[in-house]
Amino acid sequence: MRVFVTGASGWIGSAVVPELIGAGHQVVGLARSEASAAALTAAGAEVHRGTLDDLDSLRSAAAASDGVIHLAFKHDIAFSGDFQGAADADRRAVEVFGEALAGSGRPLVLASGLAGLAPGRVATEEFGREPGSETHLNAAARARLTTAHLTLSLASRGVRSTVLRLPPTVHGDGDHGFMARLVGIARDKGVSGHIGDGNNRWPAVHRHDAAHLFRLALEQAPAGSVLHAVAEEGVPIRAVAEVIGRHLGLPVAAVSPEDAAEHFGWLAAFLGIDSPASSTLTRDLMGWQPTQPGLVDDLDKGHYFHTGGPTAQGNA
Repeated sequence: MRVFVTGASGWIGSAVVPELIGAGHQVVGLARSEASAAALTAAGAEVHRGTLDDLDSLRSAAAASDGVIHLAFKHDIAFSGDFQGAADADRRAVEVFGEALAGSGRPLVLASGLAGLAPGRVATEEFGREPGSETHLNAAARARLTTAHLTLSLASRGVRSTVLRLPPTVHGDGDHGFMARLVGIARDKGVSGHIGDGNNRWPAVHRHDAAHLFRLALEQAPAGSVLHAVAEEGVPIRAVAEVIGRHLGLPVAAVSPEDAAEHFGWLAAFLGIDSPASSTLTRDLMGWQPTQPGLVDDLDKGHYFHTGGPTAQGNA
């Protein structure tokens, strides 16, 4: 298949591209910079220059493809306070892809998020499928779910659409997302912290396991599918803090909810969420079996503790 991939040079995309090429697919990756274009060329992909705001360009690339994997999201503006602007750009891109693929039976796979989807409950693939189910969510989660509903609705227009939900941490060597940010905060504060008792849980997946599921979704997911790229249902944040403390030689301590924003900055809004998730239906439907290390084991490998500045990336 000739596959158009947005976000192809990003953290997850840079694992999805070789996964696709290794399976015999031809990849066309969206690149907004010379550095991204060079990375895609080096990976063996064809380059399509443009951004998520170039709607005509997105439309032509999708129309010329046998399928689309939409990974790109404007995390830079989202984490600078304009999450709605990032979500609006995401929705417009999906609308364009829907127009380009309508009536063709070709696949569209959307990367979406799991954080905060079902606070305090184990979210299954059935949760949040219906429009209107997002009313209890915060603005960020609601915006992502609205775009997911749009994607699923494209099945009725002849698009083999799939929503693939990602945990807040997609971990691995080279990650500069939430886990790397936690390490940086621990270094700065001299303590590895968690909010409250730290028993709140995050689902997790290694990026290579996630990349494999994206390929399976592209190749075989039925129209209107919701999939969960969840290798671990819920890792207690306290366990994460303990690994960080051990590797940095720092004490592990609770931070009160009242002090969380001062201690963790923007990450506080996510870190206290209890958001476990299941992937039982995904594994049964797709035959997907994660094989990579879990989050705690991955942290214990030590690569998160190399010096370097984390950036604000994640899949919330």
